Amino acid sequence: VERKSMVMSDEEKKMTAYHEAGHAVVSIHYPASDPIHKATIIPRGRALGMVMRLPETDKISYLREKMHADLAVSMGGRVAEELIFGHDKVSSGASSDIQYATRLANAMVTQWGMSDSLGPVLFAQPEDNTAPMIRSPDAIAKVDAEIKRLVVDAHEAAKKILTEFSGELERVAQALLQYETITGEEITKIAKGETIDRPDPLAEAPKPIKSRLPSNRKGVDLTP
Repeated sequence: VERKSMVMSDEEKKMTAYHEAGHAVVSIHYPASDPIHKATIIPRGRALGMVMRLPETDKISYLREKMHADLAVSMGGRVAEELIFGHDKVSSGASSDIQYATRLANAMVTQWGMSDSLGPVLFAQPEDNTAPMIRSPDAIAKVDAEIKRLVVDAHEAAKKILTEFSGELERVAQALLQYETITGEEITKIAKGETIDRPDPLAEAPKPIKSRLPSNRKGVDLTP
């Protein structure tokens, strides 16, 4: 639910706009990423803003290319803050993104066999608890290192995209500051440098309806 009553400072709005723009720009450069439904800097719940991506069809399986796309997109907000505001001005706004990326990377390594170096081996506790755990101290260290590598690689992938397409990042962020909420279709146009067609809300305001009742200027009794 939107928290329009929450007052954000201009600095927080700017930070949030670039953060969400970072997610959006990385997403549109990953074909495997779900299409963006909309992006907003209107606070919702505990989030100051968000980019909503929705799959075009129901999906049962989770492909490797989609996993790497999601990792990079999740790092896009943090990377945008680093590039625009600098290392010392990075906020805690990427907390949930980092949590999501770490959990995804953990599942890739320990459950889904998506690590080339560790192979298709189960390192997590099986759901039925019937198979033994393969977690020697050496394996634990390798698993942790591989999880970190996946997240760091995603961070670097997002950084490469946002550095190369810095103009797109700037345009989308400025659009968010102006409109607060923009659709996925609008984001694509804005990133390309195209203008978006937003109707003037004042032009569409309903005109007042003139009353057909007779005027009572002369003191005429109009009661039934």
